[in-house]
Amino acid sequence: MKHYNIPIFVPHKGCPFDCVFCNQKHITGNTDEVNEEKIVEIIEEYLKTLPKQDCIIEAAFFGGSFTGIEMDMQKKFLSTAYEYVKKGKLHGIRLSTRPDYISIPILEQLDKYGVTTIELGVQSLDNEVLLKSGRGHKEEAVYNAVSLIRKYDFNLGLQMMTGLPGDDNEKALCTADKIIGLKPDFVRIYPTLVVKDTYLEKMFLSGEYKPQSVEDAVELCKKLLIKFKHAGIEVIRISLQTTDEISPGGSIVAGPFSDQFRELVESSIYFDEFCKILKDYKGKNAVIFVNTKDISKAIGRKKINIKKIDDIYNIKIKIKGTDEIKKGDFYLSDGVEREESDCI
Repeated sequence: MKHYNIPIFVPHKGCPFDCVFCNQKHITGNTDEVNEEKIVEIIEEYLKTLPKQDCIIEAAFFGGSFTGIEMDMQKKFLSTAYEYVKKGKLHGIRLSTRPDYISIPILEQLDKYGVTTIELGVQSLDNEVLLKSGRGHKEEAVYNAVSLIRKYDFNLGLQMMTGLPGDDNEKALCTADKIIGLKPDFVRIYPTLVVKDTYLEKMFLSGEYKPQSVEDAVELCKKLLIKFKHAGIEVIRISLQTTDEISPGGSIVAGPFSDQFRELVESSIYFDEFCKILKDYKGKNAVIFVNTKDISKAIGRKKINIKKIDDIYNIKIKIKGTDEIKKGDFYLSDGVEREESDCI
C-alpha cells in the first residue's frame, strides 16, 4: 500500500546544540515558524491532492528535535494533527528527534496523541565521531532511548551519517553493525554534505575537514545497504532529498551530492553482481533479465555498467526487463543457473 508523509518542518526547534554539519533552515528549505494554524494549513493543502483510499497518510514532524520542544508546545502540535487522526483523515503521526530527548513522560504523551513512528538521529555510534561532530551526547544515549521506545508500540527508525569528522569506513560499518543489533524497523543513511553557515563549512574552508567524494560515499553506502538488507532491515532513504537548497546551486558547499545518489549505489551493486556471474562466462554476448522497474539501475547512468563489462570482459550485454522477476533479482537468458545476489 502506498505511503504518504505530510511534512511539517520545525527547523531547529527543540535543539540546544549546533552539530557541526547542521543548519536545518538550509537543509529543510523552510524558515517559517510553525504554529497550530500553520499545521492545519499544511495538512489541509496536502489532503486536497492525496488519494482518499488504498493508502496510508501520516503527518510528519521533521527538521528539528521534536521531543526537545517544551512539552506544552509538543502537546499543541500533536493534538492539532491528532484531530485529523481521530477523524480518519490521517493514519498516524511520525517525528524525528534526538536520542537524548527521550523519556517516559515524553513517550507517554506521544503515545496519547497518535504518534506511530519515531526516528532517532543516531548519526554515529562512535563516541569520538559524536564528540567531533558536536552532537552533545554519547552512544549510550542511543541505547537508552531505544530501550525506552521499545516499551511502546512505536515503529522505530534510526538515521546514520557517513563521512562525519573523525569518521572512516571502518567506524561507519561498525555503527551499522550496532544499529542492526538494535533491530530498528527501518534505517536512513545520509552521507555528510557541507552546508552553508555551519561550523563544518569553516572546517572545510580551513582544510580541517575533507568530505567524502561521490565515488567513496557510493562504495561505502553500497556496503551499508547490503549489510542492512542481509539483516532484513529496510533502508528507506540514502542521501538527503534534493531541493532548491540541497543542490550545488543552493546551500551545498561540498560533499558527495548527487540527485540520483541511491541509484548510483544500487547500480554499483548490480555491476558487482553481474561481474560475479560473467567472470567465467565463455560467450561474447549475453542478455541479462531484471525486473522492469530495475532497468535503469542495472544499466547504470550513461550505460556505465554495460560499458565497463565490455571493457573488462569483452562481453556485449543487453539488459532487458520483465515483470516475472522480483525486484533485485536477475538471470542470464541462456539458462545459466540463477545466482543468489546482493542486489536490492
